[in-house]
Amino acid sequence: MMRIATFNCENLFARYRFRNNFNPREDDGFTINNLAFEIYDETAKQITAQAIREVNADVIALQEVESLPVLDRFNLRYLGGLRYKHRIVIDSHDPRGIDVALLSRYPLTSIRSYRHERNAANTASLFSRDCLEVHIDIDGKELTLFVNHFKSMVGGRDATRVKRVEQAQRVAEVISEQWHETGYEGNYIVLGDLNDYPSHDTSLHVLLAHEGLVNVIDRLSKDEQWTHFYAGGNEYHQLDYLLLSSSLANHNPSSPQVMRMGLPYRAERYSGQRFPHVGEDNPKASDHAPLFMDIQLD
Repeated sequence: MMRIATFNCENLFARYRFRNNFNPREDDGFTINNLAFEIYDETAKQITAQAIREVNADVIALQEVESLPVLDRFNLRYLGGLRYKHRIVIDSHDPRGIDVALLSRYPLTSIRSYRHERNAANTASLFSRDCLEVHIDIDGKELTLFVNHFKSMVGGRDATRVKRVEQAQRVAEVISEQWHETGYEGNYIVLGDLNDYPSHDTSLHVLLAHEGLVNVIDRLSKDEQWTHFYAGGNEYHQLDYLLLSSSLANHNPSSPQVMRMGLPYRAERYSGQRFPHVGEDNPKASDHAPLFMDIQLD
């Protein structure tokens, strides 16, 4: 049994904290002995770490991570004892510098990035961040993850729909290319922040209706399926997904869980316990809640 999770940890950034007599134009801020940056927003990131600790996943996909040095620093400073010896971030194209990432207690055997792919019109990168394909050795069995963070709905759900549709179609193609011949029998999961919710007009239809994928959050009651709170519209939706292979879902009939203790108090639909120092709006772990599930590989 292992625990898999996904969490948009919201702006896991570093910001420079220059030393006395440090010239950022001339001196190297990333020397091994004396880093010139520090994790941004100390209290918020302590709460973010509490959320990751509470979930205690063996493998957790993260979204909105600035870089591998930042993830390493965060892991070393805040996640000691969780034994995340294996970590990966590949810089992509997002103008805010946010990337998808992975923390794992199990070794990563191979990694493939799709960051180089272009959209159909060849006018921009296809993936807003990446579709990071990671193969993991779980005690001799292979688990393949496809970590995603699709185009956001900033600017309007309809106005941003086209890019998400194209991203979802490409991920569906990858799944079909790799797993169709096996009848979608295999240990693979599409996971991450897909930035749209299930509905009749969702941009994610090609994934949610894919014969080789199962949206396991559907096993929860409707009022428990939300993973994100948008204060601007007082909206609660599922934006975060664990799409298990059809065979892996059949092998694991249990339900996933959503851990909301790091959400701000303004998310009033959740009335349970919060972590210390969580505020009405800020600080908080994230505006997303981690989604996780205990599984056995097929």
